[in-house]
Amino acid sequence: MRAGCLILSALLLASPAMGAPKPWSAPLTPDGVPDLQGVWSNASLTYLTRPPGLKTLVVSDAEAEALVRSNPMLRRRAEEATPSAAPRQESAAEGVGGYNAFWLDAGQTLGKVKGEWRTSWIIDPPSGQLPLSAAGRALVAKARTFAAEADTPTDPEKLEPWDRCLIGSRGSGGPGMLNNIYNSNYQIVQTPRSVVIVVEMIHEPRIIPLFPSKAAAEAAHRPAAIQPWLGDSVGWWEKGVLVVQTTQVNREQGRAGPLFLSPSGKVTERFTRVSPTEILYQFEVEDPAYYSQPWRAEMPLTLQKSRLFEYACHEGNYALPDILRGARMAEHAKAGPTAAGGQ
Repeated sequence: MRAGCLILSALLLASPAMGAPKPWSAPLTPDGVPDLQGVWSNASLTYLTRPPGLKTLVVSDAEAEALVRSNPMLRRRAEEATPSAAPRQESAAEGVGGYNAFWLDAGQTLGKVKGEWRTSWIIDPPSGQLPLSAAGRALVAKARTFAAEADTPTDPEKLEPWDRCLIGSRGSGGPGMLNNIYNSNYQIVQTPRSVVIVVEMIHEPRIIPLFPSKAAAEAAHRPAAIQPWLGDSVGWWEKGVLVVQTTQVNREQGRAGPLFLSPSGKVTERFTRVSPTEILYQFEVEDPAYYSQPWRAEMPLTLQKSRLFEYACHEGNYALPDILRGARMAEHAKAGPTAAGGQ
């Protein structure tokens, strides 16, 4: 009897440990590194910088719900989905926008990082704002002027890079990769020698060669005179984390924002598989030309069941020729009949 009681006591003491779930570990590729492959999304109502009036990085469930209810994009979607009593007439000054809200798909919630609702992707500085230097502030002001001119462009160079289908809009191509108002999806493909990130917005692939160490990767950067779209990226594995370092971002991309970079700036991204359905994506920006200090951001990438679809930007239509034809007609109208040859 005594022996039976001892056995039963031992089983009862052991049962919590026996029933404890094993810590999750990322699946590995055949070459033994964490498997990041799949289609991922960073769609969210959280953005790079914190909206005015919000003081904290983390908010409660109730505060997050209130911010979602007040989101202007979701309100616009709801308004346009409601039948109107009479056709709505747009004034010339008001405009109709690029497309209606049916196509917008920014997400339905704030971003949740490490179990917390976040009001910005920027975590340092604590303000949630870009720590712009004097030169950075001047560049941002210039970019705003350029964006306004892009609404009525007079030549192709006046259009933003994404309007010319060169790179993804709103920083979605990276580095770092920011969520957009739709198509915030990425496909990651791995080989032993490289990682490819296909950006759905403007169908841009980031081909990142891998090296055995940070030193070897940094030594493999191309000459500074080469400034490709999305920059010159190299990568390596660091204790189960994919680290990607990017320098030499194209000057036109760097001045367009929303993440402003000089060709000498450096972005270090980290991809950590933290669950079956999530990658923790972190990046740090170092660029003394435009920022008064290095700054850091983080966001979740969530696994998707669907595949990427083609984003056929401007291909097969008359958008750009018609835009420029309209600019020429406006110039002739402004010049008057004399400049137009008396006609």
